[in-house]
Amino acid sequence: MKILVLGSGAREHAIILSLRSEEAGHEIFAAPGNAGIAQDATIVDVDMLDGAAVASFANERGVDLVVVGPEAPLVAGVADALRERGIPVFGPGKAAAQLEGSKAFAKRIMDAAGVPTGRAVRAASAAEVEAAFDEFGAPHVVKADGLAAGKGVIVTADRAEALAHAEQYLPSGPVLVEEFLTGPEVSLFFLSDGDTVRPLSPAQDFKRALDGDGGPNTGGMGAYSPLPWLAEDFGGVEQFVAEVTETVALPVIRQLDAEGTPFIGLLYAGLILTPAGVRVIEFNARFGDPETQVVLPRLRTPLSRLLLSAASGHLEDEPMPEFSDDVAITVVLASEGYPEAPQTGRMIEGLAEAAAVDGVSIVHAATGAPDAPGGSLIATGGRVLNVVATGSDFSDARARAYEAIGRIALDGAHYRHDIAARVAG
Repeated sequence: MKILVLGSGAREHAIILSLRSEEAGHEIFAAPGNAGIAQDATIVDVDMLDGAAVASFANERGVDLVVVGPEAPLVAGVADALRERGIPVFGPGKAAAQLEGSKAFAKRIMDAAGVPTGRAVRAASAAEVEAAFDEFGAPHVVKADGLAAGKGVIVTADRAEALAHAEQYLPSGPVLVEEFLTGPEVSLFFLSDGDTVRPLSPAQDFKRALDGDGGPNTGGMGAYSPLPWLAEDFGGVEQFVAEVTETVALPVIRQLDAEGTPFIGLLYAGLILTPAGVRVIEFNARFGDPETQVVLPRLRTPLSRLLLSAASGHLEDEPMPEFSDDVAITVVLASEGYPEAPQTGRMIEGLAEAAAVDGVSIVHAATGAPDAPGGSLIATGGRVLNVVATGSDFSDARARAYEAIGRIALDGAHYRHDIAARVAG
């Protein structure tokens, strides 16, 4: 197939690497891409936020499938523009994408669908925020209602800090104050064609910047899959996935369909396993980052077939996706100062040496080519790249990942040393 992937981060690079691994030999385009993606796809000059421009390119090149990676084009309605022109697209329309674009919308859908989630208050002023703090108590959970690139959430026992976070986003509209839920977190992806869902394998990511879950919240510093500890409470991964499919994914997809806004694309369920049972923390309307980087390397079913079936409304014809018994972990290399003030423009060395480690691939998140010739890449953002490693067990995969990341040189860079340490034994 000819496939166009929209986006410029590690999630999109991981999707492209999965598509490239298939025997079919697809022709893959990417817009806008990054320096790493440019090694695995043809970069095209198309504004991913301009639905008409994307559709024109797809028609001109005979593109069979468009995959929308990040949230911004979805909320901008790019998928709608493509569907109106009969172009298969994996990604929800603007209305359904509000499941991620508005936390308040997501809470309303969950309530209507009977999906288990925490209590929440929509607060439009500092006084309403403080009243919600009084109602729920500490720790305080405050979420920006709109898109915030993974940084709009704060969880803190410091009331003043939580209020300051709320006041940062209140000028743009109401915020959500939620009750604090405790327990391990799980990310679970579902492919949807509007009424049928197919689950992928669960993963766990690491949001805090520093070892031991210290430091500020980030877009994600690492992840691993599968989650063997799910056997403790659910009997295994398959049983957990089945429960979440029935109690979370299907009710939400059916509710959106009933409201005339079918969800066609990737439903990302951010879950927390509380003592009272599974609760939804949030939904996203696209593949998660960095979880995609550990879920897709384990996928045995051709990704292109799954995405096209969802985009075309034929997901019911697909059996459950199959996954390798291998495990996968990813460690994020971040620029100095990330997440508050990342330093960019610095040279990256040792990528070839890192990629030479058995079972390792390098997935690029924010890399570019320097103005001066020489071949080395530069960091162009906060989360620069992902080192992804697979292995027969987590001890093996961790050893490979950390050996590889140790071969990469980026002045001032930092990464977590404890990704998947708990499950490595």
